[in-house]
Amino acid sequence: MKKRILSMFLLAIPMLTFAQEKGLDQQIDKAFGDATGWFVNLIFYQIPFTDTISIYWVLFPLVFGALYFTVYFKFINFRGFFTSINIVRGKYDDLEERQNHKVEISKSKFTDEEDNPDTIRIEGHEGEVSHFQALTAALSATVGLGNIAGVAIAVSIGGAGATFWMIIAGFLGMASKFVECTLGVKYRDIESDGTVYGGPMYYLTKGLKNKTLGKILAGLFAIFVIGGSFGGGNMFQVNQAFQLVESITTPVGGVSILHGKGWLFGLVMATLVGIVIIGGIKKIAKVTDKIVPFMVAIYVAASLFVIFANYTMIGDAFLQIFNGAFSPEGIAGGAVGVLVQGFRRACFSNEAGIGSASIAHSAVKTKFAASEGMVALLEPFIDTVVVCTMTALVLIITGNVAAENASLNDAQAILLTSGAFESAISWFPYVLTVAVVLFAFSSMISWSYYGFQGWVFLFGRSKKMEYTYKIIFCIFVVIGAAASLGSVIGFSDAMVFAMMVPNMIGLIILAPKVKEELNKYMAAIKSRTEA
Repeated sequence: MKKRILSMFLLAIPMLTFAQEKGLDQQIDKAFGDATGWFVNLIFYQIPFTDTISIYWVLFPLVFGALYFTVYFKFINFRGFFTSINIVRGKYDDLEERQNHKVEISKSKFTDEEDNPDTIRIEGHEGEVSHFQALTAALSATVGLGNIAGVAIAVSIGGAGATFWMIIAGFLGMASKFVECTLGVKYRDIESDGTVYGGPMYYLTKGLKNKTLGKILAGLFAIFVIGGSFGGGNMFQVNQAFQLVESITTPVGGVSILHGKGWLFGLVMATLVGIVIIGGIKKIAKVTDKIVPFMVAIYVAASLFVIFANYTMIGDAFLQIFNGAFSPEGIAGGAVGVLVQGFRRACFSNEAGIGSASIAHSAVKTKFAASEGMVALLEPFIDTVVVCTMTALVLIITGNVAAENASLNDAQAILLTSGAFESAISWFPYVLTVAVVLFAFSSMISWSYYGFQGWVFLFGRSKKMEYTYKIIFCIFVVIGAAASLGSVIGFSDAMVFAMMVPNMIGLIILAPKVKEELNKYMAAIKSRTEA
């Protein structure tokens, strides 16, 4: 298998070099864009709101769905916050042991296991990873370039006030994550060897009463998640990481030693990604539970340094955020424009309601589905409320919120953020470059797992299908770093947000099932406290 992967990489390199020299990638990109443009335009269709403001229609189900879940579950995103932290800390791990004990007692009443077909075999906790590992695996797919570059674009277009609405959207998104990740655990499949298969594909097919509708929605989701994994979760990540590395290695007035060598950077990244993803979710979780806390801690620490180094401006920064949220005269069309930018970037960053995170969380070791839903609600808090807010404060305090930056793309916006940090920490752009490469790497390995789950749902759980997907994924890493395939990445981004359609339908219909699971888990916690 390793020889096959190496030979495919070696065949890909001269093709990519030729593509770069002859502009073949641009020709392919144009042809692909012409063929798929209708789908991209459909998913990212913008509804005109005023003369200057248009709103992506995909924001409506994401935002209103999150608001609905917040109310339906009685503000679980706030009242369950500290319980979630305690679950990650392991405070309620003994509940799992009690649950195992209860099931064993129920089985002991039968002399023959076949007499009680409803019982299950208990061999420790079902699942493959811990609560903390599941959280970091999901976080690694969302904490990344969107938190750095996306925030820079949001505050450039919408001003400081966009930060306020990002925070609000982050809090609301916690409820959506709770619902989808609870369902991911409740309806997962566990093989005899302990391998877990979960996510929207399974709760749509097993949870919905209308089985035909469930199969159609699950099939659509699987197709979308595969496409999203190759583009937004792979090519986009490595492409942006390479651009920043090339920029940081470019001398003043000179040319980077990596110029034209994107394929080499991609080959190194593909090798590292391949080594990790061959081992499955356990190997991925072992990597992410080390990388994610490290990179988030480094980024937040640097942000705090910049903020406190300018401590006299902190009060003014928060005043700008609050005032800008409600009275942003002349900025991006007023209050609605600021709100839209904040909500847009928050939704694009934390992916709450998309369904992707439930795939990672479904692999957790637990008997209580709601316990992992509670853990998952921490994800938008860390991703959006903490990391995005830190980025915004750095940009506001250093004055990098000028409207002329509004037209920047993500690659240029990340350099804007880098410059903001450099104004306080001269050497930080190098640290940020390392952080971005780690962000990209961790996003790729987690998205490979998401795409793999969609792949095996459609094509079967054989080793042949598994390695076919993983080889294709690694090849796309090299292509993403070497080629300019904007339309391909745009199409895959559209597929990521298309995942929301089948997923949100399922979440709304199955919300009562989630409430049952939540009540069961909270009752177990209450009985533990009273014991």
